[in-house]
Amino acid sequence: MQRLAIKFAYDGRKFHGYARQPGLKTVEGTIIETLLNLDLIPNIKKSIFRSASRTDKGVSAIGNVIAFNTMLSSNSINNDIKNENILQKISDELKFIYIYGIKTVDPYFNPRHAKLRQYRYYLPKNNIDIDVIKSAIKLFIGKHDFSNFARIEAHRNPVRQINKIILKSEKNFLMIDFYAQNFLWHQIRRIISSIKQVGQGILKESQIAEALQNPDKKIDFGLAAAEPLLLVDVNYDFKFHYNPDLLNRAYALEENIKKNLLHHQKK
Repeated sequence: MQRLAIKFAYDGRKFHGYARQPGLKTVEGTIIETLLNLDLIPNIKKSIFRSASRTDKGVSAIGNVIAFNTMLSSNSINNDIKNENILQKISDELKFIYIYGIKTVDPYFNPRHAKLRQYRYYLPKNNIDIDVIKSAIKLFIGKHDFSNFARIEAHRNPVRQINKIILKSEKNFLMIDFYAQNFLWHQIRRIISSIKQVGQGILKESQIAEALQNPDKKIDFGLAAAEPLLLVDVNYDFKFHYNPDLLNRAYALEENIKKNLLHHQKK
């Protein structure tokens, strides 16, 4: 056996979320079913199938990562050629999931243990004060207790560190990129909801500061839509081997999502 890591994109609008759910079409479930049908894994348990990130329903990705043990032998004259064939084989069987990168990894590799994750949110510029949003965003950079800006599970530590947030202004959207080693459930969507309201004059920046500084005081600023959120990349200490043609399909997905958002915005 050998362990493979695969980088891929998917259109989250076409699935009932990422994680496997009985009777529902999900990203993870579709990939596992495909790997089983192609005889690339013996079963879920023995393959030690792991995912880097489990995104919400409606959230898409252009750089998520999975890892699994495959029954194929690692003994090969040209492992790169063999992996390229695996990449193409899986890709041919999938719809709305775009496999484009592959790497033979350590037998104990778990993709959840990433160096850095990057998420991107496309926020419509309608009736928003960009300068006010730029100021509010700075409040979230660094280490904070995000109890008021995430859905906190009992066993999860609400303290997280956001390394940086980069805002770029496009013609129709504010493109906001978040960088951190890991994120909490709904964290970015709750942050976006709060800064959007600040930009619209509904909230004051001081109210966000208060919610960050007083995590034990329950404050809810709502949850932003899932469809404008993308998992852009997950980084490790190694580089993937990319298939350029398949990679272009992942980039095209982001453009398609932007066009769809713009279409709904004009309705």
